[in-house]
Amino acid sequence: MIYFDTDYMAGAHPKVMERLMQTNAEQTVGYGCDNYTLRAKELVKQACSAPDARVYFLVGGTQTNSTVIDGVLDRHEGVLAAESGHINVHESGAIEATGHKILTIPSYDGKVKAEDVGNFINNFYSDDTYEHMVAPGMLYISFPTEYGTLYSLKELEDLSKACHDAGIPLFIDGARLGYGLVAEGNDVTLADIARLSDVFYIGGTKVGALFGEAVVITNPDLLKHPVPLIKQHGALMAKGRLLGVQFEALFTDGLYYEIASEVVQKAIRLKNAFVAKGYTVEVDSPTNQQFFRLPNEVVDRLKEEISFEMWGPRGETESVVRFVTGWTTSDAEIDKLISYLNQPDINSTTL
Repeated sequence: MIYFDTDYMAGAHPKVMERLMQTNAEQTVGYGCDNYTLRAKELVKQACSAPDARVYFLVGGTQTNSTVIDGVLDRHEGVLAAESGHINVHESGAIEATGHKILTIPSYDGKVKAEDVGNFINNFYSDDTYEHMVAPGMLYISFPTEYGTLYSLKELEDLSKACHDAGIPLFIDGARLGYGLVAEGNDVTLADIARLSDVFYIGGTKVGALFGEAVVITNPDLLKHPVPLIKQHGALMAKGRLLGVQFEALFTDGLYYEIASEVVQKAIRLKNAFVAKGYTVEVDSPTNQQFFRLPNEVVDRLKEEISFEMWGPRGETESVVRFVTGWTTSDAEIDKLISYLNQPDINSTTL
């Protein structure tokens, strides 16, 4: 069986695991106050060209989203997000569990538009009864989006301006940030992300780490006491150095970008194989997530040999599926997938 379900099915990249093993027997102070974590924070700030930023390491994406959003918002505020946003559709109500409502706006292949953000906020404050309603307190977006699509630099600049004109912060979910930064056609840098957002995070779990996300706070007025907040959300690791060691490895000698580049290259090769057979690309993604609309007969036949995700409910005659590459995806596995696509019983079932 070959697995294309997601990008966190394996453990840590060998170079990350090597550093964990090298430091395993060392005794350090806890809660991220060790020298490995302090160095990792400096490396992240250097990579972001944000020397004044504050960096904190958490374990996973949902935990990070709920902690940051809960910490930023006042009690009466909610978070603006795309209808397809991860916090809205795939986090089991984690944000709502903190007492905050998700205020959805239209999604365009996973992205939101500055115009819609501005209109929502203007309409809210134009209502004479707005004091009795949940106020839009921040904007949440993902880069890349849940569909693997990317914001252009201009789109991010427009969103940042819309938020700051309205006096609300912009929070960027970077669970798969590396894959977006190295994608063909991307014109956004890590420094741009840091410059245009108020808080964002660099995903490690899906980009070679055993686990871990690096929260980067660029707005000095936000999250002034993050450590108690993180601890209240059960996210402060006693053995915090396990996070620091991993991010130190990822941001040494360009490893983070090296991993991301190799993963995306394999995803594009996979995408081209489906396109060559005449199958429909559901969303044109330049990153490591690829979406196709396939006849159900092809879905069933491929599932005998390959593991991948259905993206939504099964259709009557065809269904949307997702294939994801990760750091362990090999060229041999892509070759094997292509050989399955070339089998007569699959090759004869085309659109």
